[in-house]
This record gives sequence, structure tokens and C-alpha cells, in this order.
Amino acid sequence: MITSYDIVHTLVRTEKGSELEPQGKYLFHVARNANKIEIKKAVEEIYKVKVDSVNTMTVPAKRKRVRQDFGHTTPWKKAVVTLCEGEAITVT
Repeated sequence: MITSYDIVHTLVRTEKGSELEPQGKYLFHVARNANKIEIKKAVEEIYKVKVDSVNTMTVPAKRKRVRQDFGHTTPWKKAVVTLCEGEAITVT
């Protein structure tokens, strides 16, 4: 059984993510196979807020080099969750 915590991994705290917070938008690192409906239900359950919309994107792998060897970072999926008017997620 998949839980809400399996779908939503972390709240992404970056400079770009912090700039979106006054607009009621939050960035999340989510499971790659999760869809928008599952993400919406998971965020509402975990943070007890009302979600207005969810936009998702897959961040592609980046090529990295360690000495003479090449490799890749892991691709991941991020979601921009827009909350309804008057809702907010308190981050400590």
C-alpha cells in the first residue's frame, strides 16, 4: 500500500522555491510515478491545507564527471503546488 509519505518526499527549500511562497506556491520533490491527483491528495493529507492546482515536471539527469569517469545524477520529479487563497504551509 502506497502512503502519502511515499508520494511526497520533501519540501524543496531553494531560493527559487522561497520566492514562490508569497504567491501561495510550494515546491515538492515527489515520486516519479505519482500523478497530479495523487500529489494533491497527499499534500492535503500531510499538511492539512486545501490545494488549488498542481503542476509537475521531470528534472532530467545531469552529466557529472569524477576524474576520468562520467556518470549521471538521478532524474527526479518536482511539483509546484498552488494552495487556495488564505492557506499556507508553516515551515520551521
